[in-house]
Amino acid sequence: MVKILVIEDEFAISKVLKAYLTKVGYNIVQCYNGGEAMNLFKEHCPNLVLLDIMLPGKNGWIILQEIREESTCPVIMLTALGDVNYRLEGFDQGADDYIAKPFIADEVVARVKAVLRRSAASGDTSLKKQFGQLEIDLQAHRVLLAGKEIVLTPRDLSVLLFLAEHPNQTFTRDQLIEQVWGWGYDGSDRAVDLAVKRLRKVLVGWDESEGEIKTLRGLGYQLSVYKK
Repeated sequence: MVKILVIEDEFAISKVLKAYLTKVGYNIVQCYNGGEAMNLFKEHCPNLVLLDIMLPGKNGWIILQEIREESTCPVIMLTALGDVNYRLEGFDQGADDYIAKPFIADEVVARVKAVLRRSAASGDTSLKKQFGQLEIDLQAHRVLLAGKEIVLTPRDLSVLLFLAEHPNQTFTRDQLIEQVWGWGYDGSDRAVDLAVKRLRKVLVGWDESEGEIKTLRGLGYQLSVYKK
């Protein structure tokens, strides 16, 4: 059974989320204090985390960073900080989705299902992509560069997978959003730029003679790979 860790200090909100998510078959673990979040995360190894930002003990930004240091578990930020800059900060730090309060519980359920589908799609295929020293093993849910594992969020991994499946083809931001974020995404297309920025950062050691994520001004992005 899919397990979801809800890190939310408002009891009423946490109770509603548990009721709706349990109804559709998910196993819910609740956490009301940021200081306890990582202990529960390590104990239960959830398939997804719903994470509030304003928490007692430790805020959501710190928790997100700690999760990303050791896991690719999908994280959806759930917070009253609905300004677009907060959304962009969340994506930049590795969040997979961002829902502002007040929310409709059914929408949260739909977003959870969508993120879990993307995460499963990233890990279920048995294809292995090899571009010089860059190896993308999707069956094992791993990315290796020169034999060293690189940890990516499910969203960033999905971007890299899509580009890797279509090497040397250019895609606009809208096309990438449609393919990776899904048709229901209503945030800024800058999320694509942030994902590419993160990918370039972790792939900085990839030899340019083998490939690179290239920006074609006015057109979009492509994974350019070169044959020696």
